[in-house]
Amino acid sequence: MGNRRQFLQASLLAAGAAVLPRGEGAPVASGARIVSTWDFGVGANAAAWPVLARGGSALDAVEAGARWAEADLCNPTVGRCGNPDRDGVLTLDASIMDGDGRCGSVAALEDIAHPVSVARAVMEKTPHVMLVGAGAQQFAIAQGFEKTPLLTDTAREAWRQWLKTSKYAPQINAERQSRPGDKTNHDTLGILARDAKGNLAGACTTSGMAWKLHGRVGDSPIIGAGLYVDNEVGAATASGVGEEMIRNAASFLVVELMRQGRSPADACREAIDRVVRKRPEASKTLQVCFLAMNKAGDVGAFALHKGFVYAVQDASPGPHDRLHDAASVYRTEQK
Repeated sequence: MGNRRQFLQASLLAAGAAVLPRGEGAPVASGARIVSTWDFGVGANAAAWPVLARGGSALDAVEAGARWAEADLCNPTVGRCGNPDRDGVLTLDASIMDGDGRCGSVAALEDIAHPVSVARAVMEKTPHVMLVGAGAQQFAIAQGFEKTPLLTDTAREAWRQWLKTSKYAPQINAERQSRPGDKTNHDTLGILARDAKGNLAGACTTSGMAWKLHGRVGDSPIIGAGLYVDNEVGAATASGVGEEMIRNAASFLVVELMRQGRSPADACREAIDRVVRKRPEASKTLQVCFLAMNKAGDVGAFALHKGFVYAVQDASPGPHDRLHDAASVYRTEQK
């Protein structure tokens, strides 16, 4: 954990701008690019990039990046090391979407290690978009996914400590904190890719808010809220308190704003402004973040509160372990 924190701190020192046009630095020779939310986006991009580098599809790339976060990363907000709900049950949510409109998702999935791959199976092997709970697990097992207990001893102990107060309040930028004290309660890996053929895809995966009501589902598995992709326009993903994304059909909104001619950064900013206008007081106490890429591969981001970072990888020389700071409405980073 110490080495990981040191790496992330070093990456933060190299943080860049909130908007990354293709012309910045070295050209994107292959036309391929991948972007991911938060510090763990660096690792997700590294896992996904080999797919794009060999000419693979954006869809395969985002699945590979999300699978890394679900299995190889041990983080209290994503995958096998996620914190449980208030009943001590770990449930996972994920979605995946191709630029041609195909999409799939799972919600409240228990004891299946790779929800993003189950979501892809829903997309490719059923006439449906979303499966939830026991039905999602039943489908996963029928498709050959192994059922295995995922709740770690560390997460179980964090839950037991939480039970002493049973107090719940979403904490801004919780995903950037380490586990000690375990005030972390969300969030999401969102990953967007453009392949060498110009096709787009995206994925989201999360264990959701820690200590949530059993059965609560956030935005990550909801197409149009936590993720939306359209080859004609671009792609967007969201992070933060999922209820706000659902209320605003947020990722769909960002893509539609790009369709109207906004840059990725301007589209994210306008979507954030809508959140503030609708719930001005609530917006001061919760985090909402958007990350977008247009069909040309230009990238932009915006957040309610300072502290949202994202990672980018493409065919340029790099470095690719830089974290880029998103601009925000509220400029003081809340602890």
